[in-house]
Parts: sequence; structure tokens; C-alpha cells
Amino acid sequence: MRTIEILTQFLEILAAVAVAPLFVGWINQCRAWLQNRSAPSLWLPYRAIRKLFAKDAVIAEYASPLFRMAPYIVFGTMVAAAAIIPSMGTRLPFTLAADAIALVGLLATARVFMSLAAMDIGTAFGTLGARREMMVGFLAEPALLMIIFVASMLSASTALPDIAERLATQTLGLYPSLAFTAIAFTMVLLAENARIPIDNPATHLELTMIHEAMLLEYSARHLALMEWAAALKLFNYACIGFALFIPCGVSTGAGGPSSLLTSIPLLGLKLAVTGVVLAVIETVSAKLRVFRAPEFLATAFLLAVLGLLVHLLLGA
Repeated sequence: MRTIEILTQFLEILAAVAVAPLFVGWINQCRAWLQNRSAPSLWLPYRAIRKLFAKDAVIAEYASPLFRMAPYIVFGTMVAAAAIIPSMGTRLPFTLAADAIALVGLLATARVFMSLAAMDIGTAFGTLGARREMMVGFLAEPALLMIIFVASMLSASTALPDIAERLATQTLGLYPSLAFTAIAFTMVLLAENARIPIDNPATHLELTMIHEAMLLEYSARHLALMEWAAALKLFNYACIGFALFIPCGVSTGAGGPSSLLTSIPLLGLKLAVTGVVLAVIETVSAKLRVFRAPEFLATAFLLAVLGLLVHLLLGA
């Protein structure tokens, strides 16, 4: 079984790195269809990344080594995060090394290095984007921790694979606490991944952008790694949601290789449906003002707290 665990770990990391740009392309395509526009190709994110890797980097004269290292650190932390999240199976070798709280720490590490690199050059837009990003992260992380805390109380573990396995193998039923936290998690996902209504990944308006403002000084391979890391982050958040709220179909180790093979197309189906849902949310929503973001994330935190209270009072 040890071989199956290593294979599962390898396939999860490979799928995250390879499929993340495709997931972003699928969301963009669904948004275009819903808005009655000509849809871009599914492979457009891959072409953009390949084109950027083929170009020569232009770096500011006074950029420090931190500015050059940040894309590699951010991309590496997202790959490490993908290794902790049970997207296909729950028996992962990395389970003993890190739990869901460490996963939140990895995501925070990527945010810190991205923000520091944005401020390193000293441009106005980079600093503006970094401050906004830290504001969003400061409000989103407590909500995400509360969501994970509710799920850990249901499964008596903070390890994400253990949470997914226990929720997948227990008796099917309605859990109001998970319903509240699922709504809160969706709001955190939108905020953390610079999606509407918090941010618009398709705009470059200086006064409204958050994530894109931190990438204005990057080019070539550095920009490619940052864009790839952003796609990985969205993929990782989607897989966290699957582990917490839709763990059905994930391989728990009891079924052997056959259950692992079954989990692969199920993961693709979940991603396809999630892409449609995110596209619908972004299409029917309007972008909020920057200073309304705290209210949005405070609502997510309160919903997570409400889920915790429901679990403590009703045991469901």
C-alpha cells in the first residue's frame, strides 16, 4: 500500500501543476458564454505561460534579490500546498508532516512574499496592491481557520486528508453547520483568489485592482510563475472545498488502485461544475468597492461562527 500512497501523492501534485491553468481557462470560457461573448480558448493560459517563458526578463534597476526569488517561492509554496490537499486520495505521505493549519500558513507565506516583492521596487501601484492584499488576507485567514475548525470538530482531526476520509466514510446526512461554512468558504475563495466581487482578474484599472497591481513590474519567466501560482492557488482552494464539503469519490485507501482510478474522473467532474458555479457567481455579481471588502469577509467569518454554534448546540 505504500506504493499506492506515493503514487497518489505524485498524481495529485502532477494534476495540480498541469490542470490548474486549464481550470482557469474553463472558468474564463464559461464567463464568456454567460456574458454572450466570444469565448477564449481553453488552452489560452498555457499559451500565455509558454510565451512568457520564452521572453527575456526585464527587471528594475534597484530590484533586490527578494524581487527575483519571490516568484519561485510563491510557486513552490503553492505546489507544497497541493501536496497536502487530498484531491484524489486521503492516504498521503505528507499527512504526517502538515495539517490544515500548516496549509493556511503556507498560503500566508506566499502572500507575504508576493506583497514584499511588490513593495520592493517602490512603485505606487505595487505598494497599493500589497497593502490591499494584506488587508484581504488579514480578514480572510480567520474565516478560513474557523471553517477548518468546524470541519475538524466533526472529524476530530485537523489533518485535511483525515477530515476528508471521515466525512466521506460516515453516514450520509444533512449537516447545517457544514452548510453555513460552505457559504463562508465560497466567499473566502472568491476573496483570496482575486475574483469578483472583491477583485476582477480581467481588469488593469489602477484604482480598483489588487492582485494585478502586485505583478505590474514582473515580466517573462517571473510573471509566468506568478500567473501559474495564481492558477494553482485557485485550484488548491477548489480542492480544499471538495475535501471539506464534497469528499465523495476520493480514494480512502480501502479500495486500492481501482478507487484511485475512479477518483481521477470524479475530480475532473467536480472541477468542471465548480468552474461553472464560479462563472455564474462572477457574472451575476458586481464588483464591490475596496472598502466594502471587510464587510464581505466579516460576513464570511460570522457564517463560519454560526456553523460552529449550530454544531455545538445541535450537534449537526
